[in-house]
Amino acid sequence: MSNDVNNNVNNNQAQLGHRLSALGETAIRYSIVVVLVWIGLMKFTAYEAGAIEGLVASSPLVGWLYSVLTLQGASNLIGSIEIVTAIALVVGQWNRTIGILGALAAIATFGTTLTFLFSAPGWEASLGGFPALSVVPGQFLLKDLVLLAASVSLLGKALAK
Repeated sequence: MSNDVNNNVNNNQAQLGHRLSALGETAIRYSIVVVLVWIGLMKFTAYEAGAIEGLVASSPLVGWLYSVLTLQGASNLIGSIEIVTAIALVVGQWNRTIGILGALAAIATFGTTLTFLFSAPGWEASLGGFPALSVVPGQFLLKDLVLLAASVSLLGKALAK
């Protein structure tokens, strides 16, 4: 009887584990989508265009944008990429190729943003500099490490389909 109870408990735990994993995957996908859409839409405002200017201008990866686009034009382009990436992540739930492209775009987006930790002044001098992060942009950018990891997970799921 004890083995039956243990097997039943183990089966219930396994079923719960599978349900929670599926829920977690959906939560990861749509939390990234919300972040990308919300921040992407904000890029179309003068407020956000000005807020990212220092980060973008100091970056060797994207600083060149200001030489070919206006401040608002560069922000609009970045916002458009973020929104298209979010749409691809949603559609990617049903289409493997678009899912792969969306996850790659999310990886590129969050990977690029993380490089700002090294190109923008993000170390708190009053705490001795590196590795003490300032609140902005340092701690603000650090969250992208989790978003990058979640995007890698979505890429793995899309490739495994």
